[in-house]
Amino acid sequence: MPFINSAQHNNEPVKIYYEEYGQGKNVVFIHGWPLSGSMWEYQLTQLPRQGMRCIAYDRRGFGRSDRPAAGYDYDTLAGDLKALLDELDLDNVTLVGFSMGGGEIAKYFSLYGGKRVSKVVLVSSVLPYMLQTDTNPEGVPQEIFDGMAKGMIDDRPTFFEAFNKDFFGVSLVKHPVTDAFLTHSLVQCMDANIMATLGCAKAFSSTDFRQDVPTIHVPTLVIHGDDDKTVPVKATGQEAARLINGAKLIVYEGAPHGLWFTEKDRLNQDLIDFI
Repeated sequence: MPFINSAQHNNEPVKIYYEEYGQGKNVVFIHGWPLSGSMWEYQLTQLPRQGMRCIAYDRRGFGRSDRPAAGYDYDTLAGDLKALLDELDLDNVTLVGFSMGGGEIAKYFSLYGGKRVSKVVLVSSVLPYMLQTDTNPEGVPQEIFDGMAKGMIDDRPTFFEAFNKDFFGVSLVKHPVTDAFLTHSLVQCMDANIMATLGCAKAFSSTDFRQDVPTIHVPTLVIHGDDDKTVPVKATGQEAARLINGAKLIVYEGAPHGLWFTEKDRLNQDLIDFI
């Protein structure tokens, strides 16, 4: 299985698992919380047919990557992204970040100047700031994140069973995904290391990227659903597009957070057109 070595942890390198498909333009996919790189299978089966070399990796603590007890802050996670780009010697890369994956992108630009990257796509991203504060009134209240942490600690399967329904826009009158897909998603959530799950939740909920986001200086596409109950578009997608010079914002009407699956055909075409 393919791995790259990233930042040290307890004097041992952390191994990051990745998969790649196709040849052509380099596209690196950064997954959301609390999933793994395998969430991108609906893109990895299509974009390589369009002349693209697609690479998806598992964030530390998730999927098949190593699972250290600590190191889930965004500076470290951005270091993992840098290690991947450097070890595979990728240039003219399009970074595609879903949800918390947008954070790695913002930190990569602010810490490393966006080296090797030519385009960015933010999908349902947490940028620029998730937490509700006096200066970020459209954000999510701290008590919501506190409740998430308590739910995971008390009964993680039950928490994620309910969480995934909001994630994919499931309600009494709307069922955009099958029960089988919800079960599959729950298995992915439960596969993740609990320390990584909690650590990353703290990172994406509390990290203020408002100084990092304007450092993104390449053509950027922002895609967000206006029915996203997990990462509200007004505080994130709309604001990120405002802060990134020249960014293009596409709002998917009625789409939930997990639009990489519920709107996969439209998303794939938008990615192909942009890249």
